Amino acid sequence: MTQPMIELRGIHKRFADLEVLRGVDLTVRAGEVVVLMGPSGSGKTTLVRCMNLLEEPDSGHLRVCDCAFDCGSPRDRAGRRLARQARRRTGMVFQQFNLFPHMTALGNVIEGPRQVRQLPMSEAIALGERLLDRVGLSGKRDEYPSRLSGGQKQRVAIARALAMEPRAVLFDEPTSALDPELHAEVLEVIRELAGEGMTMVIVTHETHFAREIADRIVFMDGGVIVEEAAPEAFFTRPTQERARSFLRLVDHTGATAAAPLPRRGEEAV
Repeated sequence: MTQPMIELRGIHKRFADLEVLRGVDLTVRAGEVVVLMGPSGSGKTTLVRCMNLLEEPDSGHLRVCDCAFDCGSPRDRAGRRLARQARRRTGMVFQQFNLFPHMTALGNVIEGPRQVRQLPMSEAIALGERLLDRVGLSGKRDEYPSRLSGGQKQRVAIARALAMEPRAVLFDEPTSALDPELHAEVLEVIRELAGEGMTMVIVTHETHFAREIADRIVFMDGGVIVEEAAPEAFFTRPTQERARSFLRLVDHTGATAAAPLPRRGEEAV
C-alpha cells in the first residue's frame, strides 16, 4: 500500500464556543486525489487549512509529508521549523486567489521561490515562465491581476503553488469564485496535475468533476466525516442518509440548492 502523505488522527478545532472539527481521522496516500464534499459549514475548509497548519488544530495528531506533530501543545524552535517545512511541502490554492495586486503574474509566481527557497533571480524567472506556460498563461506573464480574468487569476495561483515544488497541493473550492464559463480552464489544469500523480485534496461542490477526478470522496457534516467511498459508490449508492440528502440537493451543474441540509448539532465552518 502506498505510504500516507497526509495523516490526521483525532483532529479537533474550535473557534470560541463553536466546535468546528470534532475528532477527524483521515489518511491521504501519496499520489491520491481526495475530494472533500459536504454542505456549507460542514468543516471542509477548516480541515484542509489544518492540513498545512494555516489553522492550528486544538488537539490530535497530524503528519504531513514526513513532518509529524502533536497538536495543541506549545512548539519549541525545532517544532516551529518543522511546521514551516510542512507548509513549504504543501501548496495551497484558495477560493479568492490571494494574488499580490502590485505584482505581475510572473512576480506572483516567483515570490515564494525567491523569498523562501532563495532561488537566484534568473532561476526563479525560468521556473516562473515554465509554470505559467504549463497553466496556459505564458502570454500573460507581465500582466497584473487587475487585468486578468478570474480563471486566469486562479491558474496563476496554481502556478504559484507549484513553484514551491510541493509534495501535495490543497485546493479550497478553486472554482467557487468563478463564473461558470471559466470553470473548465481551471479544472483542466487540476486534471493534468492528477494525471501526473500529484497528491491533492480538493474541496469542491463540482459533482461531475469530483466523480471524474477523485480516487476517493470524503463526505463531511457537522465537523465529522460521515462517509468515505470511491466516486461511483458515493454518487450512486451512498450508505448514509446525510450523504443521500446532500446529493438530492445538488443540481446537475454541481451547485448546491438553497435549502439547507439538516445538520447534527451546531453549524461548523
